Amino acid sequence: IELGVNIDHVATVREARATWEPDPVWAAVEAHLGGAAGITIHLREDRRHIQDADVHRLKELVQIKLNLEMAATDEMIGIASEIQPQIVMLVPEGRDEITTEGGLDVDGTRRRMSEVVKRLTDAGIPVSAFIDPDCRQVAAAAECGFAVCEVHTGPYAHAFHAHGRSAEMPEVASRLAEVARAGQAIIEAGMGFNAGHALNFANVQPVAALPGVRELHIGHSIVSRSIFIGMRQAVREMRSLIIEAGRS
Repeated sequence: IELGVNIDHVATVREARATWEPDPVWAAVEAHLGGAAGITIHLREDRRHIQDADVHRLKELVQIKLNLEMAATDEMIGIASEIQPQIVMLVPEGRDEITTEGGLDVDGTRRRMSEVVKRLTDAGIPVSAFIDPDCRQVAAAAECGFAVCEVHTGPYAHAFHAHGRSAEMPEVASRLAEVARAGQAIIEAGMGFNAGHALNFANVQPVAALPGVRELHIGHSIVSRSIFIGMRQAVREMRSLIIEAGRS
C-alpha cells in the first residue's frame, strides 16, 4: 500500500505570513525521504495555500508521483495539461469550506465529468475521482472513464473520534464497512481503489487493512505531527503503521 502525503498545510503556514517559508518543496523532499510514494497538492481556485509556482517547482524537482487535486474547471484543466502531473484527482470545491467537505457528485454531473476526464486523458493524464462511499458514484465514475476512485474516509474518521476511538464500536464498524463495500465495487469496475481524508495515526490501520486498497492519501495529521518530530520521521511512522496493517 502506497502512502501519498498531502503538503497543502505547509503552504497554509507560509501564506499566514505571506512569505517564502516554510517551503512546500522542502516538505515534499522530506516526505520522500521518509518513505512517501507520492505527493498530493490541491491547487484551489482561490489559491489559499498552494500557488501556481509551487506546482511548477514540485513537478520539476520532486522525484516521486505528483497527484494534483483540482476542481473540474477549464482553468485547472489547462494548468494540469501544461504541468503534466502523474495523476489528477477531481474534487468538489467551495470557497467557504475549510477543507473538502464531501465527495464529488459524479452521478449528478456525468456529462461534464465525462468531458473533463476525456480532455485530461487525451492530454496523457490518468484521472481519479474523490467520491463518497456510495456505489452509485462508483458506477458513474466507471462510466465516465475515471482510472481511480479515492473513497472519502471522513465519516469513518469522525465516527472513530466520536465513539471511543475503536474500530469495533458499531457506529465506526458501519462506516468502515461502507468504505470496504465501495472499495470492492471500485475494484470490480476495473478502477484503482484509493482512500483518504481525516486519516491519522490512531485511525489509519483499519482502513489500511481493507482488501484491495492501493493508496492512502494523508496530509493534515502528518503535517501536524511533523511540527514536533519533523516531516521525515512523521512520514516514516505513518508508513510503518500502514505496512503493519497490510501484513495483518
